[in-house]
Amino acid sequence: MTMTAPGSAQADVTEGGPVPLNPARGLICRNCGATFGLIAEHACAECFGPLEVDYDKDLMRAVTRQQIEAGPQNIWRYVALLPVGHDPASRVTLDPGMTPLVKADRLAAELGLTAGLWVKDDSANPTHSFKDRVVSLAATAAKTFGYAKIACASTGNLANSVAAHAARMGLPSFVFVPSDLEPGKITQSAVYGQALIAVDGNYDDVNRLTSELAETDEFEDTAFVNQNVRPYYAEGSKTMGYEIAEQLGWRIPAQVVIPMASGSLLTKVDKAWRELVAAGIVEDTEWTIFGAQSAGCDPIATAFDNGWDVVKPVKPTGIAKSLNIGNPADGPYALDAIRRTGGSVGRVGDDEIVQGIRDLARTTGVFAETAGGVTVAVLRQLVEKGLLDPAKETVVLNTGEGLKTLDPLLPVVGPTHHVQPSLRSLREAGLIA
Repeated sequence: MTMTAPGSAQADVTEGGPVPLNPARGLICRNCGATFGLIAEHACAECFGPLEVDYDKDLMRAVTRQQIEAGPQNIWRYVALLPVGHDPASRVTLDPGMTPLVKADRLAAELGLTAGLWVKDDSANPTHSFKDRVVSLAATAAKTFGYAKIACASTGNLANSVAAHAARMGLPSFVFVPSDLEPGKITQSAVYGQALIAVDGNYDDVNRLTSELAETDEFEDTAFVNQNVRPYYAEGSKTMGYEIAEQLGWRIPAQVVIPMASGSLLTKVDKAWRELVAAGIVEDTEWTIFGAQSAGCDPIATAFDNGWDVVKPVKPTGIAKSLNIGNPADGPYALDAIRRTGGSVGRVGDDEIVQGIRDLARTTGVFAETAGGVTVAVLRQLVEKGLLDPAKETVVLNTGEGLKTLDPLLPVVGPTHHVQPSLRSLREAGLIA
């Protein structure tokens, strides 16, 4: 299947004005550089390397701040930098994006950061995680290609978003998740009335199963959002990088800490900033990228520590289930971005993750899921080890809502007092004089 050729005619005027030209000119292999059309494929036919979208640099350079700022208050304000969705009528979307960039002054003071600390809080998206960004692009690509169904393998947040988008589309979806997933994520996927398949195994087992399923005749008409339309899906993560720069007044922060599962989000935030620089939308400055992993699933951190270019798979454990991808597809590329920018990778255990969730909530009023706890705990670790410069502006990413991962917190948080309904009981508890 192929999409409309990039750069095809400037379309009719719509409710938002003229449809912008599509800057995507095809797909390119990240390993060997082979090029392909805009097809529904994620692996190179020459070397089996991963494919990503290749853009017309002249069309990207034609995009202006003013053009972006005139767009809607969601990811589609950046459509002139994306591969799908240029005609609003073509979009399948929950309109995610433009989530808060929260100034975290109290957490910064506690950690000794003096140049400003910000939390990019993607729990504010429609299904309460950053996955709405990638699924909006993947579902739009699926519609463009004419697929009749959408599906995914997921650690939870992606399943929530795919099921919600399918409900919005009125198309069937099939989401496959590990059977030991957090109850909150199971419930949120199930509530949309779509097919939810719990698999006895970890995410890598689930992903392997869906890869096999995608080759069957029964699922030939199905877009697996993180497989056959993955190049378009992955580009959705760039919008988080674009937003951070725009919300900072069109500048790139000096340092960023990003949680890693597959490693794709980290690579795409870096790609977004490189694109903004190349397009002349932001000043060309240096930035340093830090990756954050759970000690229960740390293949990228292990590769970084050992100086490896290859990421060796591990069997995931631990409470940060949304990051439990033992064989991360984008691990080598995440390592490239971290090393190129002079960054590092941290790993933290379950107790530190819970403390990170509590620290962020206590100091900023942001309730993060376990992945956000990983990021905040790694931030603290990086500062204590002297790896992150406290005198440089820093952004950390919270990718999901804490209500999805309540179980680790139930043993450690709860009522601070238990009283009877009387003033006497309140006095006895020391709450009033």
